[in-house]
Amino acid sequence: MTDSSADTAQRRANVIGLGLIGGSVAVALRERGWHVSGTDGRHDTVALAVERDIIDAADLDVDAEITFVAVPVLGVVDAVRKALVETNGLVTDVGSVKSPVCSAIDDPRFIGGHPMAGSEYDGLAGADPQLFDGAIWVLTPDGDADDAAFAQLNGIVSSLGAEVVAVTPERHDEVVAVVSHVPHLTAASLMGVAAKHSMEHAALLRLAAGGFRDMTRVASGRPDIWLDICTENQTAIVATLDDLIDELGAVRTAIAAGATDDLGDRLNRARDARANLPNRIVHPENLAEIRIPIPDRTGAAAEVFVLAADLSVNIANFEVVHNAERQRGIAVVLIDQAHTDVFRGGLIARGFHPSVQELA
Repeated sequence: MTDSSADTAQRRANVIGLGLIGGSVAVALRERGWHVSGTDGRHDTVALAVERDIIDAADLDVDAEITFVAVPVLGVVDAVRKALVETNGLVTDVGSVKSPVCSAIDDPRFIGGHPMAGSEYDGLAGADPQLFDGAIWVLTPDGDADDAAFAQLNGIVSSLGAEVVAVTPERHDEVVAVVSHVPHLTAASLMGVAAKHSMEHAALLRLAAGGFRDMTRVASGRPDIWLDICTENQTAIVATLDDLIDELGAVRTAIAAGATDDLGDRLNRARDARANLPNRIVHPENLAEIRIPIPDRTGAAAEVFVLAADLSVNIANFEVVHNAERQRGIAVVLIDQAHTDVFRGGLIARGFHPSVQELA
């Protein structure tokens, strides 16, 4: 008679930092049957998390399968190092700036991460198990990323409802400056303009339409978090602000000169670019399965994900299976059939040997 306890044992996780994201990770894992331990710099927050069944236990579980570090970005490096010393499992973080922590931490048990999710609520009060449903969760493995660890983290994150995208830490910081950091600063600046004019026109903010409210909603975020982000991602944010200022300057010039053709072209290009933003895969019958033998080099599985992001290929599912005959792993990837040729070509160009099977 075999002992099946290993198969039925409850999965265990840690969360360090029980704010909005950390609390949401914790409650999402618990909803899926995990035992979650948690810590926070404020003891009253930990006690509240236990009281509200957001975590099962205070402190760190040494043998937890994974530890999520969800502290402010300036404290991520120290918190990750502490987690690597005090626990035995995989460690990831959820910070919105990746280069500093990924360059500081050289351990195959660590893979950087960033869920692109948020809420108008703040702190533990906003903890929501559905926060990551449909969200992009960026992973930033370096060249030494362990294939099994990457596949494990991908599976855990995907189970929370997120879509995984993998890029290099440097590329992440450049892109997130454009799609997250500068939009927040823009919203804050626009609110500053509106507030200044409201002193002259008391009814102005009461007349704010839905578009204005939608665009400026992110300005309600905690200022201290954004001060840290601007410190950590200063170079990319400044470069993106320069681009935005140049673009706004060109728009201003066109309007001031009455150059309606130029202005119209700019607005049409913006509308087309907005319409062409990539979507998630929604038709499973249009998927293709690509099986990729993993070469004998470190970080090859993560390299597959990074390539997909570079080629704008959505990965609907990813897992690493073991080939007993060849004693090597095989990455099994599901993508939209329309992207099969470009993805297969990119894999071959990088030394992979993929095989493709359409599912319908």
